[in-house]
Amino acid sequence: MGPLGLGAGAAAIVADSAIWADPEKNFRSLIPAVRMLWAALGIVRPPAPNALVFGGGGGDSSVRIWRFAQDGDTLDYRETPGGVRVLEAEWRREGKVLARSRTEFGAQRMPARARMDFPEERARFELTVVMVDTAAVLDPAIWRGRR
Repeated sequence: MGPLGLGAGAAAIVADSAIWADPEKNFRSLIPAVRMLWAALGIVRPPAPNALVFGGGGGDSSVRIWRFAQDGDTLDYRETPGGVRVLEAEWRREGKVLARSRTEFGAQRMPARARMDFPEERARFELTVVMVDTAAVLDPAIWRGRR
């Protein structure tokens, strides 16, 4: 929910597509930024099959960087794994910055806090994880057919 109850809604996002949204109009502007939303959640989605991919770092380097470029869009990622792990992302279209995100990971290697900024829209999305609860483990026997 947005400030003063504005912008509330729900969506189901699978990979890079919203398969359902309510109300739909609230999510039209978010759909192009789905990869940024995944980055804010600490996940780098694989590039499209026809994207150009560049990367660097690893080995003795404490920073890894990579870029996905396709059809005028550029997604840059920077991961700093040492100490507090941080994943940063920047999305540009035709050279213009559309969004930036920064995700800090907690002790459980899960996102602890994230922030997405949309400079052109002067908008921000912040996420703070206050608790992680795992689903109950179900006995595999319940999935077996009865004979």
